[in-house]
Amino acid sequence: MAAIAAHLAREDAGPAPATAPAAASAGRDENETRADGVTLLGNQHTQYPTDYDPSVLETFENKHPGNDYFVKFNCPEFTSLCPITGQPDFATIYISYVPDVRMVESKSLKLYLFSFRNHGDFHEDCMNIIMKDLIVLMDPKYIEVWGKFTPRGGISIDPYCNYGRPGTRWEEVAWTRLSQHDLYPEKVDNR
Repeated sequence: MAAIAAHLAREDAGPAPATAPAAASAGRDENETRADGVTLLGNQHTQYPTDYDPSVLETFENKHPGNDYFVKFNCPEFTSLCPITGQPDFATIYISYVPDVRMVESKSLKLYLFSFRNHGDFHEDCMNIIMKDLIVLMDPKYIEVWGKFTPRGGISIDPYCNYGRPGTRWEEVAWTRLSQHDLYPEKVDNR
């Protein structure tokens, strides 16, 4: 209790004198994030979509647009439906992108991926739809989506698609990564 009281007393005394210049991007506060359009994060009354719904995707501002860096999402519980048989398909989805001005908010991405649960499309279609929706949403410098599906009927399908912004070095990166994709395939003995 004494530690809490001391902390509160320091807050009441005001900010401590600065000894070094503050970083330009010290963090985000809730007001900044909400003003940026993030409404699902922290919402206790989340509605899960029952079919494919790209409208649930939300973005926020990239505080480091001058830095090129990858953001990677792993979704090990992706499900969709075979459009012919209606049987479920299961996959781990890997999404990696280099942001520009906007970034996708992770809870909205989770809900978006969940929206495929009752959606009937082939594996290849699902991966391309995901990539194209994220391109429209964020306009990233580069993005790749890789689905590693569990086998059905004795075969697994692992579609990979990517995109690099035309007229930039990222267009070249996209071609290189696509043309050299999976040169050293993993040993698949567990799915």
